[in-house]
Amino acid sequence: MLIVLRAIVVIFCCIVISVVGTLYSLIRFRHPSNVGVVARWFGRLYPFFGLQVEHRFEPNAYNVGPCIYIGNHQNNYDMVTISYMVMPRTVSVGKKSLIWIPFFGLVYWITGNILLDRENRSKAHSTMAELARRIQEDNVSVWMFPEGTRSRGRGLLPFKTGAFHAAIAAGVPVVPVVCSTTHNQVDLNRWNNGKVICELMEPIDSRHYSKENVREFAEHCHAVMAKRIAELDAELAQSKENKAS
Repeated sequence: MLIVLRAIVVIFCCIVISVVGTLYSLIRFRHPSNVGVVARWFGRLYPFFGLQVEHRFEPNAYNVGPCIYIGNHQNNYDMVTISYMVMPRTVSVGKKSLIWIPFFGLVYWITGNILLDRENRSKAHSTMAELARRIQEDNVSVWMFPEGTRSRGRGLLPFKTGAFHAAIAAGVPVVPVVCSTTHNQVDLNRWNNGKVICELMEPIDSRHYSKENVREFAEHCHAVMAKRIAELDAELAQSKENKAS
């Protein structure tokens, strides 16, 4: 019964957010801060999933300037966890098929996000060049999931290099954003599904890398994020143990 009630409430809230977000974005058509505003509305839905979410921001988070944010992409619950971490003047890159999702597809496009045709590799490469141009000319940041797909409990998957090519071309840092593991944590028939920690980390300078060693750049960022996710998971496990004892 609880799962049915949650489904009704969440679907209703998502439709309302999508409609209101679309109207809001029509007033500020494709303004780069629209994405962060609407993302944080979705990010406030976590109590309906029985979750507690702690959002941690690096002290100078609002002073980084244009950059590329990279997050770990776990499952559909990212919508109510890591989505809250989207900063002002930040747009995301998503697959073109998102536009066909009822209500959400329209708000995703009209807020100013960038749609990528993953089936067309030449277009994907030109999109990275377009990202670099847009970062420089429009003074915006870009949010990407470098794994390219949801990990669904497989840990932090290897990174594709697109985000890192764009960061090098634009001359901007990469900022990792991590979320503790949520795989198998949520049972929609259970009232309390525990705590999740989302953390925006310190920037990683792209100026030490070039297109020749971009893979090294991606692997370094992967190692930094994997280490921090493991630390967050250990922190939550210890906290759970302390409460139980």
